[in-house]
Amino acid sequence: MLLQWLPAAALLGASAAGAHTRSQSHSVWEIKGRDVDLVMTIPAIEATRLSRDQSAPSDDRLKAYLTERVYPLAGGGRCDVVPPVQSLSAAAGYRKFDFTFQCAAANNLQIHSGAFFDLVQSHTNFAQVQNAVTGEFTEQLITAEHQTVDVTGGEGSRLKNARFAEFIRMGIMHIFTGVDHMSFLLGLVMISRRLRDLVFVVTGFTIGHSLTLALAVTGVLRPHAEYIDALVALTIALIGAENIVVQTQKPTLVALAVGGGLAIMALLEGLGFGGLPALLLLGAGLFTANYLMISGRLRDAGRLRILITLVFGLIHGFGFAADLLQLQLPPKRLTELLVGFNVGVEIGQLALVAGATLAVAFLARCKLTLPRPLVVDVASSCLVALGVFWFVTRSYA
Repeated sequence: MLLQWLPAAALLGASAAGAHTRSQSHSVWEIKGRDVDLVMTIPAIEATRLSRDQSAPSDDRLKAYLTERVYPLAGGGRCDVVPPVQSLSAAAGYRKFDFTFQCAAANNLQIHSGAFFDLVQSHTNFAQVQNAVTGEFTEQLITAEHQTVDVTGGEGSRLKNARFAEFIRMGIMHIFTGVDHMSFLLGLVMISRRLRDLVFVVTGFTIGHSLTLALAVTGVLRPHAEYIDALVALTIALIGAENIVVQTQKPTLVALAVGGGLAIMALLEGLGFGGLPALLLLGAGLFTANYLMISGRLRDAGRLRILITLVFGLIHGFGFAADLLQLQLPPKRLTELLVGFNVGVEIGQLALVAGATLAVAFLARCKLTLPRPLVVDVASSCLVALGVFWFVTRSYA
């Protein structure tokens, strides 16, 4: 059991170890009709990024920087800031400022935060939005790719009034528009020689992603998004690598190659060449090497894979949650949204798995298939190449 939990332990350890260095800020927006109040809290270390010599900038300089980049919009037009911008007392190691804005209208409001993305592309702003008129409260993750968020009359209103079927449709589309998740599922089909094996891996994957999807969307756990994107890519490479291990019966060589590659990345990170935290990379390397060694030596690894794919499902569940967290989720409908979205994900993945299985069966019946070892070798090599490419580029993005 320890083997299956190594990535989770590494992820939590890396999150704790790297929490003080990750670029982030926090904003609280209170909407009162046409008036919007903003309290922006910034770690002192973030403020020093504005100075070449890493010295703490003055309040006036920091206010000017934020005023230019953080503001609400009404009907697409920027709301006016009402001076003065006030400096507030904050906990040690933080800077806090209070802004007041007046908008031309009280509908079609958006909030925009472009601060620090010009300095750190991976910066994240944790935004809390309170509408004093309607009483609605939402949380948002603002990133470089998603700097503007609708708060009235936008996506949040659509979700608030959406039918259950809309949540199901969102889950289905998430599978069929996510190339990485589709690649992983097709890898599961390739590695399953029997229907029973396929049931095992899909069951483990379902349990895993259902659990972490719920934990992430409800705010119980909020892992680093960039870590999850990279780990999703690693699971794709591992599924391809396991197929190669099964075909070649050389688990030691493949395990050393994968584990050694991750160890080298950890060493480079320790030397200052960016990427994922060294602890996370070492944990992932230890897990993958052991996993490939064990699966390559078992005659029937079907039952083991239900545990392995459960671990992989935990990672993909956080990936599923990433898209939902970009939306303005209606708090009173979170349970309904989660159930509907999860049902949609299941429908999408079962349709993909069933479609691939039926297509193979049809080609086999028509005698149009190539030898299985050749197909598996070529497809698995493609999965490994694709997974490694995504893992490296996402790790060093």
